[in-house]
Amino acid sequence: MAENRHQALGLSDIQVLDMYETMLLARRIDERMWLLNRAGKIPFVISCQGQEAAQVGAAFGLDREKDYVLPYYRDMGVVLTFGMTTKELMLSGFAKAEDPNSGGRQMPGHFGQKRNRIVTGSSPVTTQVPHAVGIALAGRMEGKDLVTFVTFGEGSSNQGDFHEGANFAGVHKLPVIFMCENNKYAISVPIEKQLACENVSDRAIGYGMPGYTIDGNDPLEVYKAVKEAAERARRGEGPTLIETISYRLTPHSSDDDDRTYREADEVAAAKAKDPIITFGAYLKEANILDEAKAKEINERVMKLVNEATDYAESAPYADAESALKYVYAEK
Repeated sequence: MAENRHQALGLSDIQVLDMYETMLLARRIDERMWLLNRAGKIPFVISCQGQEAAQVGAAFGLDREKDYVLPYYRDMGVVLTFGMTTKELMLSGFAKAEDPNSGGRQMPGHFGQKRNRIVTGSSPVTTQVPHAVGIALAGRMEGKDLVTFVTFGEGSSNQGDFHEGANFAGVHKLPVIFMCENNKYAISVPIEKQLACENVSDRAIGYGMPGYTIDGNDPLEVYKAVKEAAERARRGEGPTLIETISYRLTPHSSDDDDRTYREADEVAAAKAKDPIITFGAYLKEANILDEAKAKEINERVMKLVNEATDYAESAPYADAESALKYVYAEK
């Protein structure tokens, strides 16, 4: 029965509503950022739209008090679940001094927040993978009960950093979850021109770990896979590679024109399977969500987005004198 799926996974009605609200919040922040970009108010957007289910479902499967996440640039759903706020994300979008990620020094999507164990990412893709492996090794050496969770796109799975990190984690049976968010395109290059194998998860066997390809539009399926991988890691059984299949509903970034490499019909077909809509439909079928509740959630989310936008837009930029802070040692 559809209404029992989340309960069979040990999730309460309140938890799955929280999942839905976090997915919706990520979407509404992202939509607002596109509007701000087109209005010339923020410089850049790299979008999470279409991948919220994989991000939020995965983050709910982790221990938010102990585990470390090393997100890639689209992972707004992951960082929201781990404690970053709407206001903080907007401060990053506007490149203001209070931006917790970089103090306005880095592009949006380069998440980092020590207090929530969100490890700072960098602009070169996939550099976060060996970092995740290193943190897992350090945790083991210090006797800590932690799992590291690292995400990347399917294009990134062709980078050396992925292969070196996966090999090291496999050899040493480290508590790492590698999650590839396969959204079908590495900027303009489709998946069939990126991989000689059928799935990214097929690569797992070469590194001595299990690999799974799952529906990235289903947050419950992703939750289950990540929770099981985390439990396996805590038992000392090593890493897992999970590939979530979804679709990037927007261009690669606000500087990209996807009409040059994607047909409009293809994008429209993907939007018909939008995970916000399909997960909302599941919750309605399970008698957890109705139109009134959905309206209440959306209004609450939009209040957060509107307040965060107003605050971040009027917040001060960093002083020019601070431009070299963190670049050179200070006495």
